[in-house]
Order: sequence, then structure tokens, then C-alpha cells
Amino acid sequence: MTSSTDSAQKYYLPEGMPAPAANVDGLEAPFWEATQRHQLLVQRCNDCQTYQWGPEWICHNCLSFDMGWVEIETRGTIFSWERAWYPVHPALQKGLPYIVVLIELEQAGNIRMVGNLLGDPEQEVEIGASVEAVFEDHPAGDGVDEPYTLVQWSLAGS
Repeated sequence: MTSSTDSAQKYYLPEGMPAPAANVDGLEAPFWEATQRHQLLVQRCNDCQTYQWGPEWICHNCLSFDMGWVEIETRGTIFSWERAWYPVHPALQKGLPYIVVLIELEQAGNIRMVGNLLGDPEQEVEIGASVEAVFEDHPAGDGVDEPYTLVQWSLAGS
């Protein structure tokens, strides 16, 4: 992906998609703030040390409310995937097909995170293939109040 300082931006998905944002309760704010620093954070219970994703106020394992955020490595494996041929948003009509992957993060208790697989949208995809996170920076402007960064995935070594 191009850096946020390039004059001609090129993003994986077409323009016109709504910008992601943390819920008003602020639960996901640490994740979105970390993506702008090109870090991947997930929740971990401070009591039982269990990792979890998506973010919740309570631990799924021990029901503790003492939840924290930890940085993890930006690599995982493809657990499952789907090639999308139908737009779920009008802006995606111009960006079909695209590949959605479910990534398993081994060093974070095998939690799973959804994202897009970069590259040829008709490439062969193998379950168990190694992937690395790619941080796609989007500046403020064009109806977006704040800059944001998306976590996309690419095959390791590509």
C-alpha cells in the first residue's frame, strides 16, 4: 500500500466506504489508536491472561472486568476465507471481487480477526497460509474528520 504522504492514494477497497470509528463508549479506541502507530493490539484479561477479540468489557473466560490491551506480532495464518462477488455497500460495486480472510493469531491464544487479503482478488488462497498485517493509512478529508488506519493482510513474503 502507499504511504499517507503519497500524493496519489491507492487503497485496496474503492473510495466511498465509511471510515471506521470506535463506538461512542470508547471500548475499541485503543485498537484504532494503535493502528495509526502501525501496531496491532488485542484485549487480554489482566486476571487470567486470556486473549480475546472482539473487544468486550468483560473477560469471556473468567468474567473479570479487569481487561487490558497488549501489542501482538503482526502475523498469523489464514483460518478461513471468502471471495466476495456481491457488494455489501454501494461503493463496493466498483471493487469486486475482493477476498475476506479470517486470520488466526497463534501468539494471542489463537484468537481470530477478520480482514481483507491484499493482492489479486482472484488469487488462489490456502487455508493455513502465513500472512502479515499491512497498515493502510487514510488521511482526514473528503468527508472524513479524523485520519484512520485499516489493518489489511498480505501473504507472508509477498
